[in-house]
Amino acid sequence: MASFARNGKKIVAIGRNYAAHAKELNNAVPKEPFFFLKPTSSYLSPGGRLEIPQGILAHHEVELGVVIGKGGRDITQENAESHIAGYTLAVDMTARNLQDKVRKAGLPWSAAKGFDTFTPVGQFLPKETVKDAHDLRVSLKINGVTKQDGTTADMIFRIPRLIEHVSSIMSLEEGDVILTGTPSGVGPVVPGDKVECALTEADGKALLSLDFDAILREGGYRFQE
Repeated sequence: MASFARNGKKIVAIGRNYAAHAKELNNAVPKEPFFFLKPTSSYLSPGGRLEIPQGILAHHEVELGVVIGKGGRDITQENAESHIAGYTLAVDMTARNLQDKVRKAGLPWSAAKGFDTFTPVGQFLPKETVKDAHDLRVSLKINGVTKQDGTTADMIFRIPRLIEHVSSIMSLEEGDVILTGTPSGVGPVVPGDKVECALTEADGKALLSLDFDAILREGGYRFQE
């Protein structure tokens, strides 16, 4: 499972799973989980460089990731734990101006989430090393200033419910990652920024860190209004 970023087939990203985040984007709180998919080609290893396409307003969303160790379909909440191999720390980067543009037009927004390097991801954390996945802190700093600092206790839908819901629609496979949503505080990352993320237990014990630098992408897609 340490090689999930190479071997996993999909990234399942849960939307609006923290009420405060939904509110800050003027979105309704969902009555059941909903998700979108990100390509595994968007993974960025720790210490890598986030490439922001020209004209794109990129927003950070730090999240706890659940790494699937045993695939399955129609997994019940009661059996969900047996399908979890461990956890990771990730940032779901969003091309916010592109997302806003296509949403207004009623079009899909896969491109806004799927750019290369738009899913920075940390190392694999075996589940046995985590006391309680619903009592962790996820945080993100930009140039040393804290932008996001939240607790997984505030998730609207807990991890077993997420696994049940996703697997009732599409089979989960070994190495897949579920991004469980982001707390409030999302905002821009611009070329030149240094981003530092941390996953800690409630008592402050460090579990994972994830650092990367942002640069302007040369070539490729260019956003136009």
